[in-house]
Amino acid sequence: MILSVLFYSFVVFTVIQTLYSLVFSAFLFDKKKSKTEEVQHPISVIVCAKNEAQNLKKFIPSILKQDYYNFEIVLINDASSDNTLEVMKNFQKKNSNIKIIDVKNIEAFWGNKKYALSLGIKGAKNEHLLFTDADCKPVSKSWIAEINNKFSQEKTIILGYGKYKKENKLVNLFVRFETLLTAIQYFSYAKIGSPYMAVGRNLAYKKSEFFNVKGFINHMHIKSGDDDLFIQDAANNKNTTICTSENSFTVSEAPKSFNEWFRQKRRHISTANHYKFKHQLFLGLFFISKVLFYLLSTILFFLYPWKIMLPIVLAYFLVQFLVIGFSTRKLKEPQLIYYLPFLEIGLLLFQFTIFIVNLYSKPNHWK
Repeated sequence: MILSVLFYSFVVFTVIQTLYSLVFSAFLFDKKKSKTEEVQHPISVIVCAKNEAQNLKKFIPSILKQDYYNFEIVLINDASSDNTLEVMKNFQKKNSNIKIIDVKNIEAFWGNKKYALSLGIKGAKNEHLLFTDADCKPVSKSWIAEINNKFSQEKTIILGYGKYKKENKLVNLFVRFETLLTAIQYFSYAKIGSPYMAVGRNLAYKKSEFFNVKGFINHMHIKSGDDDLFIQDAANNKNTTICTSENSFTVSEAPKSFNEWFRQKRRHISTANHYKFKHQLFLGLFFISKVLFYLLSTILFFLYPWKIMLPIVLAYFLVQFLVIGFSTRKLKEPQLIYYLPFLEIGLLLFQFTIFIVNLYSKPNHWK
């Protein structure tokens, strides 16, 4: 009796995971806008930096070289203690399209990136805003143009892809795989009309959307979430779209160690507690059903006829390899598919560890 319950539970979780995989394939069919529909809007590229002097020197030139007719770069110095402001001023002397917002710490918003971003958004002269981080580099000179082409009268929030630079390290494999899976999910949820998050490394929206929800006011007290919690407030099935063309990607330096990555993901995952209930439910069910799929399949392979178990497990992996395989091709991470089971299991253990640690202590500052 118990064995039968375990088996049928395993079948249910396998079906749930398969359905999720089919939903996650939705972003693979993103349509390109026709040339006749494209309108060039003046764009404000916003970069918020805290102690990022070296990264600014390295990556701001790639934004300045963008092949776009009308854009400004708003550099926000978020109370840096290094020479970030000096680096910004040096760029400004040589480039007339750079504007600097120098933010000083105040007691009410000490160490709060959202406060700094709010000042930068208000200071931007253009209605269409494009956000990235100080350690990000557009992969092409048409980054701004590609994102801009997704704007329309109806679509006012654009979700882009921020990938990580490839390195020959184990942690790098996991970082890039987790980034890929996250993108597959938020792209697909947006595609089916239920956007729930974005990444600040590559995100665009109209300034009016920011003011429509009173900026970050609903979650200003939460140190992280200037991207995903804003999407929770502002995005819906009508005003949000995705941009998945290769030339629209940004690339960042990946965390160099598991400890560094662990600290970074703790901040990100802690914001999920503030998502809408439906998003928490669907994301939680995805994680739990995947854990139970692996757990029950391992147990049942020793207790249940392998001739029944093997086809079910193979069918699961076939769907996984197809959906994630096509996704790795679309998002230009083809090597990751070869390590799929290993990366998936390792990532589950990593995420579970973060969940447990976050129960006992909360990350407070963005830097």
